[in-house]
Amino acid sequence: MTYAIEVNKKKFDAEPRPGQCLRTYLRDRGWFGVKKGCDAGDCGACTVHVDGEPVHSCLYPAVRAEGRSVTTVEGLAEDGELHPVQQKFLDAQGFQCGFCTAGFLMTTAKLDEDQLTDLPRALKGNLCRCTGYRAIEDSIRGVKHAEAPCAGKAVGRSLPAPAGPKVVTGTARYTFDIAVPGLLHMKLLRSPHAHARIVSIDTAAALRVPGVHLVLTHYDAPERLYSTARHEHPEEDPDDTRLLDDTVRYVGQRVAAVVADSEGAAEEGCRRIEVTYDVLPAVLDPEEAMLPGAPVVHAKDGKQSRISRPQDNVVGETHGEIGDVEAGFAEADVVYEQDFQTQRVQHASLETHGAVAWFEDMYEGTDGQVGSAVGVDRRITGEEDEAAPAGSAEGKADADSTGAEAEAEAESTGAEAAAGRTGGLPAPADGQRLIVRSSTQTPFLTRRALCVLFELPLEKVRVVAGRVGGGFGGKQEMIVEDIVALAAMRLRRPVKLEYTRAEQFYGATTRHPFRIRIKAGARRDGTLTALQLRVVSNTGAYGNHGPAVMFHACGESLSVYRCPNKKADGYSVYTNAVPAGAFRGYGLGQVVFGMESVLDELARQLGMDPMVLKARNIIKAGEPMVTADGEEEDLHIASYGLDQCLGIVRTAQEQEKEWEERNDPKATSLSVPDGWLVGEGSALSMIATGPPGGHVADARVTLLADGTFDLAVGTAEFGNGTTTVHRQIAAGELGTTVDQITIRQSDTDVVRHDTGAFGSTGTVVAGKATLRASEALAASLLRFAGAHLGVSAADCRLVEEAVECGDRRVLLKELYASAQAAGRELAEDGHFGGTPRSVAFNAQWFKIAVDPGSGEIRILRSVHAADAGKVMNPMQCRGQVEGGVAQALGATLFENVRIGDRGQVTTPAFRMYRLPAYADVPRTEVHFMETADAIGPLGAKSMSESPFNPVAPALANALRDATGIRFTELPVTRDRVWRAMDRRARGLDE
Repeated sequence: MTYAIEVNKKKFDAEPRPGQCLRTYLRDRGWFGVKKGCDAGDCGACTVHVDGEPVHSCLYPAVRAEGRSVTTVEGLAEDGELHPVQQKFLDAQGFQCGFCTAGFLMTTAKLDEDQLTDLPRALKGNLCRCTGYRAIEDSIRGVKHAEAPCAGKAVGRSLPAPAGPKVVTGTARYTFDIAVPGLLHMKLLRSPHAHARIVSIDTAAALRVPGVHLVLTHYDAPERLYSTARHEHPEEDPDDTRLLDDTVRYVGQRVAAVVADSEGAAEEGCRRIEVTYDVLPAVLDPEEAMLPGAPVVHAKDGKQSRISRPQDNVVGETHGEIGDVEAGFAEADVVYEQDFQTQRVQHASLETHGAVAWFEDMYEGTDGQVGSAVGVDRRITGEEDEAAPAGSAEGKADADSTGAEAEAEAESTGAEAAAGRTGGLPAPADGQRLIVRSSTQTPFLTRRALCVLFELPLEKVRVVAGRVGGGFGGKQEMIVEDIVALAAMRLRRPVKLEYTRAEQFYGATTRHPFRIRIKAGARRDGTLTALQLRVVSNTGAYGNHGPAVMFHACGESLSVYRCPNKKADGYSVYTNAVPAGAFRGYGLGQVVFGMESVLDELARQLGMDPMVLKARNIIKAGEPMVTADGEEEDLHIASYGLDQCLGIVRTAQEQEKEWEERNDPKATSLSVPDGWLVGEGSALSMIATGPPGGHVADARVTLLADGTFDLAVGTAEFGNGTTTVHRQIAAGELGTTVDQITIRQSDTDVVRHDTGAFGSTGTVVAGKATLRASEALAASLLRFAGAHLGVSAADCRLVEEAVECGDRRVLLKELYASAQAAGRELAEDGHFGGTPRSVAFNAQWFKIAVDPGSGEIRILRSVHAADAGKVMNPMQCRGQVEGGVAQALGATLFENVRIGDRGQVTTPAFRMYRLPAYADVPRTEVHFMETADAIGPLGAKSMSESPFNPVAPALANALRDATGIRFTELPVTRDRVWRAMDRRARGLDE
């Protein structure tokens, strides 16, 4: 076969592999802007142009592109000038993590005038999990939000993300956007059973597959138990996980790993492994799991593994009461009690879990610190464009490690494993260290866990994250790095594991499904007398995050309301289902759904406006926050905007009423079809601006030779906007512009420690470390400049590129040279331990219309009020709110990870598991409150998780207002709404 293809005006003649899709063919040639989000044509991240027509390259056979011209996002710009669509996406910042952006750009670039008038249809083939689509629409419409930098005036302005130009040109480097010589590929064999013991496992046939180098089973795994959850304090989670176990506890648990020259060979190796299972009884319902005689998921020593009651499948529990709830209910004029249920939700970050590991040489750097070989360092940090030059191969297996020699090596390894002889874990050789590049929110905690698991010193392991394609809590886990590291250590070769979209559903984690019972009592004037809460959280087969999520769920959901009598009983329960984990809101959204629904119903029974009842009982500024366990020690209301949030909701309500009375065209109800029902609803929430127990961040700011600054932080960037905000903080303190600050991040080499980018800490914790480092360096520069000029530091001030001392001026690069001559480095460190903590407030209001004939819900208006303290970057913060609302709407209306009777996930693809598309998401009016926090950096508070939490109850309350039916189970799908309304119409419900 003679093959010829033109890619971005360059000729290629390498034939595609049999059955190869165009996406992988292009990535093999180094065009890493072509992304994998689904490999099923569902998400559009792989969109390219073939002879000028947009296609999903994951579905397009590479052989069909023979003789054609292909354009990827890297080729969209011409003659060094960005394509107009690329510039528009920069001007409006139509991205967050950016993993989907190339697909949107390639689709948008070919839209004609007619298609531009119908964006819901035109964009139906592209998904975004981060933005909520408003920023994407504004980009397409040519709306500009990004501001130009101004020296010393960075905070509070809508400055663009520094990675923007790379994101829109396809040169931002995500986890696998690198060329690694000699790369091997891993695939996992997974359990078909919900609960079983592995009686025997035969790997001989797998090892005979050409190209297979290694098969790992439980014989090769360390005996040490650990948790996949990543927290600063590992004791927060149970040690219940083994890297490869001889007992499987859910369908999809990894049983073996095959490493080969290609993914195809590794997959074939998995198919040839013969496993004999002793199938055990399984339990899928958390209430049944706690009953006597239920199958025990983890028969472990509870004290040693930190499992509360393993014999009852209770991994963690809480029981607390203040006051006397029974007395509180006795004095109430109205009592309302209801059960609620929330479902599993997938994070659905478009970049799936994955990691690549290899070894590199160590050297003694000029500062005496252990470093890395120069040629590899740039490649893994992804800071240099030459990390993936167009036309380079992704990496072929070394010739001396293939064929019969490799097969003999693998046979030997497999025989040892089969005999139970692992020969120990080979540590990195002298002068070498293990490098793990991962799509993770927690590089430092992952390094620490790997070192504990494999008994390695910290300096022997480096973990680094490139740009991360979405997280939402799902990548606060170690679920790929451990197995990849083990394989790399066994083979001394680079090894890659990249999850498929299906594996994300059955091999990663989900949001915890909750069952909640809430009882509330109030006097006739609406004053609460008692609140009682019972929570059962289904943590699945492993307890990663289980107890912590349950504890958090029972916290701010109760403490946001003043009530003398509160009681909470919470249980985190094992079942034989896919494990749950950290998810945006961390359990709070599930309980807020129930609590806000109960108070709405309580107000209706009292004949009150629900907003009036809530306003009467909400916590006030200066008051203690009291849960069922009492006051939280380090949690404070360091700024208070909840009253303003409720004011925004009242204004929206009054506007709609006034518009309707005047028959004003702005009244949303005027567009409602005849026969549809209209209602409105609201909800509020409060969240701590960081996890309890401390969250550590270090930062270092250094003056460079050219008068610019280097900012090193540990926190990861995955669309949360922290990179932009950290540069803004540093620029403001150093009197310069953000473009004079280069940031290095999410790499265990760059700073001492960082707990990670989770718990809404990117700004309030890591940002505070950056602020302290920047303040310290600013003071040092002024002192040094004063000494240099012979004047007092008090008479000096930092300006762009210089220090001014009265009428004299010294350039920063001159100060650098002077410091170097004196043997001094002008650099300072900043540290913050994450305590004390403040709280953020949010309120959501919806007006909706419901079709009784189909159950369709149409959102007429969406208003969100956010108390974010000092808003560091309005454009980005608004995007966080809109993205949180959109994601929460998906969880409220249709997203559901379904589990079959055998414990298997039955929705392992986007087309089965519906994500919100452009047409599903309304434009939300976002309002920021005027507050300044006394704890957060420069008055800022967190705003990445909190917008999610009030959305479901606000919509459920609007649905109750429209239909008269209280919906207590999520998601409120069309069929569920229709059935409830139909039963009501036929008089089948009371």
